[in-house]
Order: sequence, then C-alpha cells, then structure tokens
Amino acid sequence: MSSIVVVGSVAYDAVETPFGSRERMLGGAATHFSLAAGFFVGVHLIGVVGRDFSEQDEALLRARGINLEGLERVAGGDTFFWKARYGYDLNDCRTLDTRLNVFSEFDPKLTAGARMAPFLFLANIRPDLQLAVLRQMDAPRLVALDTMNYWIEGSKSQLLETIAHVDMLIINDAEVRQLTGEPNLLRASRAIFEMGPQRLVIKRGEYGAAMFGPAGFFAVPGLPLDAVVDPTGAGDTFAGGFLGYLATTANGSDESSFRRAMIYGSVMASFNVEAFGCERLLTLQREDVRQRFREFKDLVHFELEEIDRLIPRYVEEFAR
Repeated sequence: MSSIVVVGSVAYDAVETPFGSRERMLGGAATHFSLAAGFFVGVHLIGVVGRDFSEQDEALLRARGINLEGLERVAGGDTFFWKARYGYDLNDCRTLDTRLNVFSEFDPKLTAGARMAPFLFLANIRPDLQLAVLRQMDAPRLVALDTMNYWIEGSKSQLLETIAHVDMLIINDAEVRQLTGEPNLLRASRAIFEMGPQRLVIKRGEYGAAMFGPAGFFAVPGLPLDAVVDPTGAGDTFAGGFLGYLATTANGSDESSFRRAMIYGSVMASFNVEAFGCERLLTLQREDVRQRFREFKDLVHFELEEIDRLIPRYVEEFAR
C-alpha cells in the first residue's frame, strides 16, 4: 500500500467566527492534512507536541490510521498554540496570539518507514527544515510543498533553494503573486516552473482551486454549501485530499489522475469548513466522500452535443 509523509505543525487552536467559537481545539497543518489524506492511504505524521497534548487527541489520530511514530513529545514544553478571529468575510482572519512553544525548536527526524514513502508533503514550516526533511527521504516519487507570506518575506533565498528540489507547489493566489512578483497567474505559473517545480496548484478558498502543469490549466469551482462555519485548516485539508487520492493511483503522473485529485482535494476541504477545526473530518465517513465527489462532478459536468449540433448549421448559413 502506498503512503505519504507529512511534516508540519500539530497544534491547539482557539478560533472565533460569527457562527461560534472554540477555546481549545485540535489543529495544525500536519493534523488537517493527515486526517484528509488518511481517507485514501497510510500517513506518517512527523511533528512535535508538548506535555499538554492529550491522550484523547492522540487516540483520535491513531483511530484514523495515522502513524505517529514520528510525532515527538517534549515533556518540558507546551504544544504550538494559535488564536484567531474571523469576520463575516471568512477570508479575513485576524491572528490574536501565536505561541510556537515546542515548535520553535522543531528538528524533524524521519522514521525508517517514513523515509521509504513514495509521497512527501512539506507543510508550512521553515524552508531550511523542509529541505532537511527532503534530504532524509530515500527516493520519493512526488514531493509537494506549501509555504506562506512570512517565509516569502523573511527567508526567500532559503525558500527558493528548497523549491528547486520539489515537484509541486500548493499555495494560495496571494502567495503565488508575492513569490513571483507577477500579478497575472498565468505568467506567475511560468515563473514558478522556472524555479524548478513541474506543477502549481493554487488554493482559492471559497472560489475553488486551479492547477497549472505540463498539460496546461485546470480549475475546480468551490461547492456552494448551506453552512460554512470555520475555514481553519481548509488549505491543508485540500492538500491532504489531493495527494491522498493521487497516492492511490497506479500511475500518479497522468493528467486525469491529477484532475481527479483536484476534485478530491476540494471535496475534503468542503467538509472541513462545515464545522470547527477538525471536528467534521473526525466524523466523516467514506460514503460522505463518495457522495460529495458526485456532487462536484455534477457541478462541473455539461454536454457538448448541443453546440456540436448547431455549429454546422451556423457554418452553412454563414457560407450563403
């Protein structure tokens, strides 16, 4: 069975939105990614937590089949903590408190099993740590990377060095523009390819996601939802669904697999936003995922028969 390694944060979040709040909930990029990817393949989670990380939360992750051999527990410290408030425009997030705690000294070490995994997701951590992790891998088939404006501003040279060694970037549209200096996403994608990656996936929140690659451009719209409660972790959940599905394919390099992976990533992200933090992912069943995949398929499906039928008539009339 194929597997994925994810390296990133395991955290506790405090979040307030117009639809409620949570004072302390399980979060972190690696957590959201793992819960989404775990629906498809085995996941090796590489991260660090403190003495306050509860046995209940650890059990929740293990119950989803996530391998926690690479999750380091520091007895004398606390787990990474993040606090934020969202307005009615859930794209507008105000960070109120960030405590790196044990995450500030995170020095990821891969287990023997993780080093042999064919897929690697480098979640949003320091670029030099991302590169150090990549160099511990034996021979990954596909390496994807996420980053953020903080590293683009403060560690750009290190980030560019790391990007040169990965196959794919999965970042949002603002980060693409900031990284390349290009306001136009098509030109920005070409600039990304010159940096080294062969594929760029752009997360666009409620507007869906877009992919640029060797076969050109492909986009998936956002699915209209009755209830959007909390967008925290949606981008990492998208990446988990995307790479999780891709890891199940016999030939993950063909274009149709990448396009289906875009839909599965969007499916998982759409569930994530329906409740706070990881709450919806922890109750999600496989049939839920199948049904929503069908909804996405219906959303973007259309027939060309009508235009195929009409074009000859228009051509004939024009020729008269």
